[in-house]
Amino acid sequence: MPRKLHNALTALAVKNAGPGRHADGGGLHLLVKESGSRSWVYRFMLNGKSRDIGLGSAGPGGISLAAARDLATALRLKVKAGIDPLEERHRAEADSKAAEQAAKVAGITFKAMAETHIAANKESWRNAKHRQQWENTLKTYAYPVIGDLPVSEVDTPHVLKVLEPIWREVPETASRLRGRIETVLDSAKARGYRQGENPARWRGHLAQILPARTKLSRGHHKAMPYDAIPAFMEQLQKREAVAALALEFVILTAARTGEIIGATWGEVDLAKAVWTVPAERMKAGKEHRVPLSPRAVEILEQTKQLGGKHLFPGAARAKLSGMAMAMLLRRMKQDVTVHGFRSAFRDWAAECTGYSHEVAEMALAHTIGNAVERAYRRGDLFEKRRRLMADWATYCASGAPADAEVTPIRIAQQP
Repeated sequence: MPRKLHNALTALAVKNAGPGRHADGGGLHLLVKESGSRSWVYRFMLNGKSRDIGLGSAGPGGISLAAARDLATALRLKVKAGIDPLEERHRAEADSKAAEQAAKVAGITFKAMAETHIAANKESWRNAKHRQQWENTLKTYAYPVIGDLPVSEVDTPHVLKVLEPIWREVPETASRLRGRIETVLDSAKARGYRQGENPARWRGHLAQILPARTKLSRGHHKAMPYDAIPAFMEQLQKREAVAALALEFVILTAARTGEIIGATWGEVDLAKAVWTVPAERMKAGKEHRVPLSPRAVEILEQTKQLGGKHLFPGAARAKLSGMAMAMLLRRMKQDVTVHGFRSAFRDWAAECTGYSHEVAEMALAHTIGNAVERAYRRGDLFEKRRRLMADWATYCASGAPADAEVTPIRIAQQP
């Protein structure tokens, strides 16, 4: 019967051993490769099967002979208890990997995932306008609600919180936004950042909660008759809220909600009374200059005192919520939409002024004429539009006392 090895190796033997497997006894082996690299291996028998488990490198900077023997002793006790140390290690590695993945997923926000998806697909989209519409709708409506939420945690209540406030007001935009949220969440699932069903899915899910867009107003926005605007503006100026000033500014400029709440001071020249909206924030993807009436300038001079980079700051100087003006209208018991004031302006311009169709349409930042006509049109009729917007501001103020002053606002009371 061969002699049973016990502490057969020495520190010198470990250092000088040639290529091959060298037994120390008790299942501990020194493995030396042709390259000269050295490592410790523990061999054990469990359920009639022989298995090896690596312990780490040997030699200078690695595990010493004494430490390797201690590790082998600890593993030997586990084997005697019926524990497979190799399977135990695999489970620990799997748990560690799962924890690492969970931590990684927790750090991926909806906004980050959306930006990743846009960047990955921008070359396949048909034009730059499509990308801008993607970015603008998400920035205006989704990011303020779920932008900082881990994409793995976005659920149906979150999606509804984004969609319900605008589903009836701007159904076409809301429907497109829903589809974009669904796509972002599908992309996240494909990348392993979330699991389960998509909470933005329409068929068989949100279709059971939200009315179909085809049953809504097909893109028409409830608008206040233009002859009711002056009286409404008089009431609006009595409101002590940033949202009230923002809504008045919307009416005076005939701009879109997203253009207003995303506006920053870098876009405004108060001295020249001009607000220049960059192309990436415009629906048509083209820079738009907005002439500011004296009252519009007066509003901005007041909101500038509130600080922050946006014209109309919300809580903690962030930009105003996309729903702030809509909620203000509800509190004022007005069954109209913010977007509908653009229609009121257009009706007034057509019925009460002699300005041309092109001037009024350009004031609304609409694309006019065919491609050939646009190619030959170089100007933006800015001076004519300035006169138009000044006349509109005068009309809007016609129902208020001539000496009306700006009502001071207090951030604590904003809706």
